Amino acid sequence: MKKIRLILLFAIGLSLFSCEDAYRIEQDGEFGENVTFQSLDDMQLYLNQVYNRATITNEIAFSAVFTDELGIGSQNAGQNLDLYKYTLNSATAEPAAMWLAHYTLINYTNRFLRGAARITPEADEVAAYNSMVAQARALRAFGHFQLLSFFSENIKDDNALGVILMDRVPALTEELPRNTNGEVFALIESDLTYADANLVDQAGANSFKFVSKNFLNAFRARMYAYRGNYTLAAQYADIVINTSGLNLTAATPYVAGNFYTATTTNPYRQMFADVNQGEIILSLARPAAQGGIAGTFYFNRTNLSGGPFHDMGRNLFNLLGTFEQGDIRRRAYIDPTSVIAADPATVANYKGADVLLIDKYPGKAGGDLTNDLKVFRLSEMYFIKAEALASTGNINGATNSVAAILKQIRDRRNYLGLVQPLPNYASATEAWADILKERRIELCFEGHRYIDLKRLGGLANVTIDRYFRDCEENNVPVCSLPLTDHRFTLPIPLDEMLGNRNIQQNTDY
Repeated sequence: MKKIRLILLFAIGLSLFSCEDAYRIEQDGEFGENVTFQSLDDMQLYLNQVYNRATITNEIAFSAVFTDELGIGSQNAGQNLDLYKYTLNSATAEPAAMWLAHYTLINYTNRFLRGAARITPEADEVAAYNSMVAQARALRAFGHFQLLSFFSENIKDDNALGVILMDRVPALTEELPRNTNGEVFALIESDLTYADANLVDQAGANSFKFVSKNFLNAFRARMYAYRGNYTLAAQYADIVINTSGLNLTAATPYVAGNFYTATTTNPYRQMFADVNQGEIILSLARPAAQGGIAGTFYFNRTNLSGGPFHDMGRNLFNLLGTFEQGDIRRRAYIDPTSVIAADPATVANYKGADVLLIDKYPGKAGGDLTNDLKVFRLSEMYFIKAEALASTGNINGATNSVAAILKQIRDRRNYLGLVQPLPNYASATEAWADILKERRIELCFEGHRYIDLKRLGGLANVTIDRYFRDCEENNVPVCSLPLTDHRFTLPIPLDEMLGNRNIQQNTDY
């Protein structure tokens, strides 16, 4: 944690830097916590900064490049090529960025909680005070969970190594070891329990951009699914499905003339263009001037002239079907300026003749590459329920089965109103594979695929599935990885290893 602590040492204070500032601990004019935290208004201002530190940008980028969501685009000049070739070690930038981002979030929450403890709310402020603390603790829980998901070798084993548990602001000299999964999950459960008891849902059209009861239930559903506790996963997924007030976002109306415009009337397109909430449970707000998730794929803007250095992997594109089949995701995920080869297997100049432009993040006014980050959606709750049913053998049938749930999602995604067939699985493996396939389509470029393969690939007999020319054209020597490969867990970053003598690296790194 030494590098992180150095970076975040002045998270509270604001000061101007000179040569002397590099070694002075206390700066002239620095605002300490005693000044920063004096009222609930101060708490809210700092809590806004905590929200700004919450992100899944690194997960989206890493998962897309490392697995099978992306191809190397026509304008690529080496961007992410090493990672695309599965070069992954402690010096790789993406795991380091993820590690730092979530510990930054955790550091901000801990500083907020320490500062909030200085304030004694008035009687009529207690509920608002406790709700702000609840939001911070829920975000701290989320940061720890994201770290566990990517850096723990076996998240289902309480005794396995997890990550560094941070429930306070550490001293500058501390070098902390990794805690067990069980220890970190105990803190996560404590934070969620407090949040559930004290959170007051925000009102208004943008309430889904803040921690809510729906978020807490969705978070628990995902957490328990990842841990293999499908009884609790199904329980919380059902709560969200039945009580959130949300419905699976409709694919209609579809109007060809306005689908790709700022005035689109299509609910599914509106959801990803940040026009309407749709089925979003939590979305991290990203104003036009703050960040740019589509910069993961483009230099300038999300079309053919915008410098696409990554495009959609061909095998993922094939799963979207044809326009005649009516899956709205075929239109919503692919920009209309794409160049689509009729026969990609034999076409010359594959990169230039098959440019599948990603449009899931179409940008917003004043920010061509910027969209809000969709952290939890209702679709995922349906998938978790399907996983729970698969775990108990309920795979076939028109109700309360894996087949029924996946059909429900596919029906909802069809803008031509074509009723989708009810699947009939010959084995549990087929059912798991179909769940994984539908998650691959619906949740692509939202940061799920890497973890989904790690936790479900063995049940589905599925691993990374890239189109062969996406590998051949870029001299990728190995086009996939076995699920037993150590690279399905991220390495502890080199900076942490160098600055923390008590940290332990993951196996085979």
